[in-house]
Amino acid sequence: MHMMEKLIIMALEAGFDAAGALDCSTIILRPEAREACENNRCGRYGKSWSCPPGCGSLDDCAALVRRYAKGLIVQTVGKLEDEFDGEGMMAAAHRHAQSFRRFSKELRMDYPGMLPLGTESCSNCDPCSYPDAPCLDPLGASSPMEAFGMMVSDICQANGMEYYRGKGTITFTGCFLLE
Repeated sequence: MHMMEKLIIMALEAGFDAAGALDCSTIILRPEAREACENNRCGRYGKSWSCPPGCGSLDDCAALVRRYAKGLIVQTVGKLEDEFDGEGMMAAAHRHAQSFRRFSKELRMDYPGMLPLGTESCSNCDPCSYPDAPCLDPLGASSPMEAFGMMVSDICQANGMEYYRGKGTITFTGCFLLE
């Protein structure tokens, strides 16, 4: 069995609903993907090492991403009662975050230099040490894909992963860049 096939199986066993190979050459970092960060819609801009400006400039992120050739896309799909099902959205987000943290630790054993990029600002340490002290959990921390300038829909499309899974669903997507 090919290594990527094994990684996909491991991701599914870790709790994700879908997983697929990521060709890092398809990653294009876009300034417009960071606009939500700069507009501080989530309230974490300037408050975390995992978010801008703590995670570095777009050029810094591009230099980091260019170190990788392959990766893995992971997704959690939540079923919603309707488009206002906040509880269903939160449950899917929580399930995704748990699977992401668990799988990140598992992958780190074989890929110590991997770059995990998730769906939300890192919340491993509360409060974050930013900007007064270095990150307290650099091996457990992860930035959102958007903080690195990634348009998640573009990454999914370029790598054969569904981004929208139909009415009544919400999909959370993360990735792991592997050396």
